[in-house]
Amino acid sequence: MAEGQEKAAPRTDKGLMGVVNWFDDRFPLMETWNYHMARYWAPKNFNFWYYFGVLSMVVLVIQLLTGLWLTMSYVPSGEGAFASVEYIMRDVEYGWLLRYLHSTGASAFFVVVYLHMFRGMMYGSYRKPRELLWLIGMAIFVALMAEGFFGYLLPWGNMSYWGAQVIVSLVGAIPVIGPDLMEWVRGDFLMSGITLNRFFALHVIALPLVLVMLVFVHIVALHHVGSNNPDGVEIKKNKDANGIPVDGIPFHPYYTIGHDLPAIVMFLILFCLVVFYAPEMGGYFLEKPNFEMADPLKTPDHIAPVWYYTPFYAMLRAATYPLFGIPAKFWGFVVMAGAIVVPAVLPWLDRSPVKSMRYKGMISKAMLGLFVICFFILGYLGTIAPSPEATLLAQICTAIYFAYFVLMPWYTRVEKTKPVPDRVTT
Repeated sequence: MAEGQEKAAPRTDKGLMGVVNWFDDRFPLMETWNYHMARYWAPKNFNFWYYFGVLSMVVLVIQLLTGLWLTMSYVPSGEGAFASVEYIMRDVEYGWLLRYLHSTGASAFFVVVYLHMFRGMMYGSYRKPRELLWLIGMAIFVALMAEGFFGYLLPWGNMSYWGAQVIVSLVGAIPVIGPDLMEWVRGDFLMSGITLNRFFALHVIALPLVLVMLVFVHIVALHHVGSNNPDGVEIKKNKDANGIPVDGIPFHPYYTIGHDLPAIVMFLILFCLVVFYAPEMGGYFLEKPNFEMADPLKTPDHIAPVWYYTPFYAMLRAATYPLFGIPAKFWGFVVMAGAIVVPAVLPWLDRSPVKSMRYKGMISKAMLGLFVICFFILGYLGTIAPSPEATLLAQICTAIYFAYFVLMPWYTRVEKTKPVPDRVTT
């Protein structure tokens, strides 16, 4: 008998098992279930930080379902978009609930994804053999950023209009091809109903398909190499006589029922509290100018994107000096784009002999702490009007943000680390 295999139970073709066996003869139903759930051996020391992967899938389902229902009453045109949102809010039965579920879900998506990424950075989930898994996760993050941006324009409110105008105009700063490329992105000389229509198509069809495909590939890659854990110990290296990791437990039912289900229930309670009692979240989830129809002749007092883009928006504004005869606007665009994608190279920057922050030195811990603090400061700076003091602080925080990555090959190699245990700790 092959290692890790168990003697197959006698088949029965009666009742429910008969239906399951019928499917199993024609589709690898039980094989898939066992590989990804019942006999997927997960480390037994998952903690709080391992909730956010499954929560991101919960929010993805919420967004897909609510988005589907919203499109049934939404009109993707410059003349009808804002009025259709008002119609959904006022006249469609439970339309207000669908809209608030979707708008709150957008913010919840980024909350859980940012925390999920932080856990990966803290415990070294990007290290060998999970480099490809990390790259797929980064692709999900970039697709999510694009999905949120395209959806942000669809209510056709005044902040949505001018926020999209600012971001799209950055393309125009690219030397030589910028103006033509900007016109191609907008589909018009100005932001118009044509732009809205193409953003709608990308938001409801193209990018959701990409996201679902990437999430599927992400899960397959995860279950192929196995989950990381807070100790960074590879549980596959220590198996019993049956080929089962001694520090592993079946993902189902131990994590599906005992770990993830209570987290999902608590998350949905908090999520519903926001939806029913604070859907605008003081203007951070739904800005006040977005309750006014888009007006090309009326600029909001302060143009700022929704909160989950503000750290990168602050970095964009921190670039104030032209270089090589190229305007500062272009360099701001480069800094912003670089800040979004630079975490993708983490697997090749981290030279530490250990994976988890538990066993890394004080320099790594201090750098990660500074990185998080600067990210929050940049998030706040992106919500306020620019000033000389705010710009200087944003420049300092941007420098620290990139220093975390640029200096990583040095400080992870020279710092003193702690010994890693042979088995996971609980």
